[in-house]
Amino acid sequence: MGMPLELNTMIVTKGREKRLDENYFSLVKEGYRLYPLDIPVEVKRTIDGDLNGTGIIKKVEWENNQTVIMYQLVALNSTN
Repeated sequence: MGMPLELNTMIVTKGREKRLDENYFSLVKEGYRLYPLDIPVEVKRTIDGDLNGTGIIKKVEWENNQTVIMYQLVALNSTN
């Protein structure tokens, strides 16, 4: 019996991210997902949406068919 696993190379928030500290966020995703650690990845609100910024994933936790990632936002693309 295998474990379903998805490999992700960008962070797609769908507006569900939670701020932990100034530039640190957490995000809960359904299912088990594997992310690269300690390298810059794109942060988007939707998979086909515009680039919101760049983040570095610091921690990945798997539990109860969920993946929790903690990431640092290192660059923000803003129109303000």
